Amino acid sequence: MSTKDIGFNTICTHTGEIKDEQFKGAISPIYLSTSYAFEGVETKRYPRYFNTPNQEALCKKIAMLEKGESSLIFGSGMAAISTTLFAFLQKGDHIVLQRTLYGGTANLVNEEFTKHGIEFSYVNSQTIDGFEEKIQSNTKVIYIETPSNPLLTITDIKAIGELAKQKGITTIIDNTFASPVNQNPIALGIDIVLHSATKYLGGHSDILAGAVISNEKNINQIFQVAKNFGGSLSDFTVWMLERSIKTLGIRVKQQNKNAIKLAKWLEKHEDIAAVYYPGLKSHPDYGIAKKQMKGFGGILSFELKKELNASNFQKELKLIKSSMSLAGVESTILSPTLTSHALLTKEERNLQGIKDGLLRLSVGIEEKEDLIQDIQQAIEKTKNQK
Repeated sequence: MSTKDIGFNTICTHTGEIKDEQFKGAISPIYLSTSYAFEGVETKRYPRYFNTPNQEALCKKIAMLEKGESSLIFGSGMAAISTTLFAFLQKGDHIVLQRTLYGGTANLVNEEFTKHGIEFSYVNSQTIDGFEEKIQSNTKVIYIETPSNPLLTITDIKAIGELAKQKGITTIIDNTFASPVNQNPIALGIDIVLHSATKYLGGHSDILAGAVISNEKNINQIFQVAKNFGGSLSDFTVWMLERSIKTLGIRVKQQNKNAIKLAKWLEKHEDIAAVYYPGLKSHPDYGIAKKQMKGFGGILSFELKKELNASNFQKELKLIKSSMSLAGVESTILSPTLTSHALLTKEERNLQGIKDGLLRLSVGIEEKEDLIQDIQQAIEKTKNQK
């Protein structure tokens, strides 16, 4: 069977399997060795070179899921992001980034790029004109994140890809929030796709990892930096991630269904001031999201009415957990001001539209009725505390 004929869930389950020829086990064995033969072998294997048996197998699976030629996996999402950016930027270069980014990415740019003589410009709007206005003669990269964290803004991926190709600029996207289930940026013209594999690819709140997917040429360029930075992933975690990806399709599709139901319910709720979810027709970017996404994702953000204390509300939740991370099978909630975007100044958060009362909800696979009931009881208890 040609790999082109294989469906998404089949790729998740079978691509990149390591065959257990001796015992015929149903799952791939783990190669925990850090020492491999040097003489008489074609491939010189070493964990920091991203080429152990488990690493190679998992990279094949992730590349196929994102419709890329090759991929690398890292010890964290930020390891993947930083290594990729430094592989394509050097002293004197310039990068254009959208303003609405994951706080860790923005902090990397703000704290480290100036030290290395790399220039950068943020785009305050999602429009193509906004990106084009920031391009300079030394611009080497355009970096986007869509849907964005935490306000779920949407950037037109195809339009960005076309603009960059006209200018000879490399495009990089953080596709974490969408996951390969809902969005494949390479098919829309983007050069390089990044993931915090800690999130949907892992999906069980027990893995820290990152991934980058592109063509062979770009991945080799990233590898030349990656082997020096040393951000490789341990093979036990590689094995756990490969196991987790087997259920990626069915997990995310259920999270999509739950998220749209919750978003519609919250939008009508009298105690909710605003809801941010690209699957709502009221979302300003709904049209673009519908065009480039197969599903709208499992993340939404909302603001309680001003008279309700967001911190107290979170404490009253019984089923939904307060958590630093997202995208697990269990529903979690957090305040971006205190977690994902805490490294930004208040002024920087205001530029992104992140208010102190904003809450980001990562919707899990629980029954949607139970999640609605939990939010409602927490609202009622918070109202009684006024």
